[in-house]
Amino acid sequence: MKNRLDVLSGYLIGFVSLFVIWHVASTWILSSVLFPPPLRVLSKAIELAQDGSLGENVIVSLSRILSGFFFGTLIGVPLGLIIGSFPLARRILEPYTEFFRFIPPTALITVAVIWFGIGEGSKIFLIIYTTLFTVILNTSAGVAAVAPNKIRAAQSLGANRLQLFCFIALPATIPYILTGMRLAMGNSFVTIIAAELVAANSGLGKMIWDSRMYMLVDDIFVALVVLGLLGFGTDKLFRWAINVFAKRFSTAI
Repeated sequence: MKNRLDVLSGYLIGFVSLFVIWHVASTWILSSVLFPPPLRVLSKAIELAQDGSLGENVIVSLSRILSGFFFGTLIGVPLGLIIGSFPLARRILEPYTEFFRFIPPTALITVAVIWFGIGEGSKIFLIIYTTLFTVILNTSAGVAAVAPNKIRAAQSLGANRLQLFCFIALPATIPYILTGMRLAMGNSFVTIIAAELVAANSGLGKMIWDSRMYMLVDDIFVALVVLGLLGFGTDKLFRWAINVFAKRFSTAI
């Protein structure tokens, strides 16, 4: 309980300090027209929430992120396990992984729009691409990092290859899988905003773009703050999963 209170108090101090610095900067250092103070942004956020536009854009962006993230993880985890478990698969598939992971998703926005149009397909494709290679790399690294003495101990007890995978390799890889998912989720926020800035009819990125067109600076800051809070919340969720579930699996093997 004391540790939790320390963590919460640290977050509270951090957020309060951020808003104090923000208020001072917007009031005394920069123009409040171009850098609105936090209370004005909060008032605008309440207004946008009441008319439903903020919630609609948040739901649209999150649904795109979660859909692409789900399918990217669903494909990436098995591929990572295969690459990490079988040397032949690693030699065949690793060059493709190393090649494509250096092509940023933002560079594929135009290609995605050409292939899938400006609808949901292009956004989900980009999130799948963002998620896929991060998850593959972390998962394969987790399999490769399994302690050899654990494998030898299980083999000496008569474990076959399937049992080695299910009871040794997979539990030991879970922290790496969750870490890869955590990194991929962070990258997905960057990708979806870039995609919605370029080609979208709704979403937080579209909200930022439309606000820029009409110089609605308050709306832009509302979207930025919401993005930060959403990212903070999802990252905390993944950190909780790593601390709770991954450690439990690791101590069980």
